[in-house]
Order: sequence, then structure tokens, then C-alpha cells
Amino acid sequence: MNSPAADAVRLLTVRGETLAVAESLTGGLVAAEITAVPGASKVFRGSVTAYATELKHLLLGVDAGLLAARGAVDAQVAAQMAAGARRALGADWGVATTGVAGPDPQDGQPVGTVFVAVDGPSAPDPGSAGGGKVEALRLNGDRAEIRRESVRSVLALLLRELAGEHTGNERAQDTEQNGGF
Repeated sequence: MNSPAADAVRLLTVRGETLAVAESLTGGLVAAEITAVPGASKVFRGSVTAYATELKHLLLGVDAGLLAARGAVDAQVAAQMAAGARRALGADWGVATTGVAGPDPQDGQPVGTVFVAVDGPSAPDPGSAGGGKVEALRLNGDRAEIRRESVRSVLALLLRELAGEHTGNERAQDTEQNGGF
């Protein structure tokens, strides 16, 4: 059975598309997982590990007012990080992780609060900050387990988005998940 990273590399290769990564709490683990796959160089553009909050603004273009108002652990921040990685690194797809791995809460958010995001060609306004799909996670475990599960979750989200775009069902899936609105 292939890993989610291997499946993503395979799908992106077949489609001739590229991927960029923006990471905070995972500190480079998503990029490491992807680059461990043979042939990743065909699709992987690079990554930005913006651990410090101000780097999310400076390197990825996350809105400074949003960071000041809500902190780095926020759904909109994750969405803007994914869009920013995609834009900054010139990729078709961008993924992002931000959250609290512990041991202490951050920005008023408890340990285990994580947001993962994907921004791609099917985003409502391609290239704009804040398009794409975000998932909020509440993870249990120690720091290492939270970081590992964040990697798994963002790659699973990327695979779902790639599959949704591939079949043309992303609109139908969206409607179901959002209660028909």
C-alpha cells in the first residue's frame, strides 16, 4: 500500500502539476515526507517553514491584521499560508499546516488545535489568499504524535482535493459538507 505522500506525488506527476508546502507546527515534516518519495523532484517545488508568526506575513503574505487579531493558529491563516506557498513558489497546489503541538497553549488555543489547508487550481479565486479548503483538527497525544497526525491529515486533504478535482465532483462534495449551502 502506498503512503499518502507517494499517492500525491503519483497523482501530481500524472497530471503534470506541482506542489509547494508552507509549514508551521510540523517544522518541515510535510516536505520531508514528500521528498522521501522517489520521483518527488518532478512535482515538488519547495517549502517554507514559517515557524515565527511574522514570517507567515513576510514570506507567505498572510494578512498582518489577521495575524494580530487572531494569532497564527487560525483557519484563515492556514488558507492564506497555502495560497502564499503556492504563489511564492510558483506551484499549482499549495498545502499548509499551523497549530499547537504543545506542551503549552498558544494564541489562546489549546494543545492539539491544528488547521491544515490546501489551495489549488479549483480554488474560487486562484492565486488569491484565502481560497481553497481548510480542515480544523482537534488532536490528542504528545507533541510528536500531534505533529505526525498533522502531516497525515494535510496529505489526506490534498489527496481528497486532487481526487475531487480529477472527477469534477468537488462542488457536489462541498455542498454536502456544508449542509447544502
